[in-house]
Amino acid sequence: MKYDIVAVQNEGKFSLNGNSFRYEAKDSEVVEREFSVEPGGPGRYSILIEGRSYAVAMLPGGGVSVNGTVIPVEVIDPREYRRGNRGSGTEGRQQIAAMMPGRVVNILVEVGSEVEAGQGLIVVEAMKMQNEMKSPKSGKVTEVRAKAGAAVAAGELLMVIE
Repeated sequence: MKYDIVAVQNEGKFSLNGNSFRYEAKDSEVVEREFSVEPGGPGRYSILIEGRSYAVAMLPGGGVSVNGTVIPVEVIDPREYRRGNRGSGTEGRQQIAAMMPGRVVNILVEVGSEVEAGQGLIVVEAMKMQNEMKSPKSGKVTEVRAKAGAAVAAGELLMVIE
């Protein structure tokens, strides 16, 4: 999963791949490290990088607290970009695909269900975190290809909304 991050007016690209990350700040050197993460409650995480522990908390309004230091950030999620900024927008057939490898925890709708924009469709666990994937538009579920408990690959088609 790749994210574009803007932190204190320094643009950079941050990407996660399994248990490693890569951060490339604009006009700066590239930082690549291995890490592990443990959830510590809603929006709180303990991250271990090269033997050093970081207490991270997601703050309302677009900030992150790292060991007590508040860093204003904007995280641009590519899932949101695809939903709202492509030419097709939310018109027509919408395919819901896994963003990263994981396991299907729960399927919240079935074929024929009418759904509203923003309604939860499926829960996928990846990197020890559960992610509820939401409908990009109001419509009808026409296909459900995923099964609860099944492993999924990044980009694998899970569901179709029309």
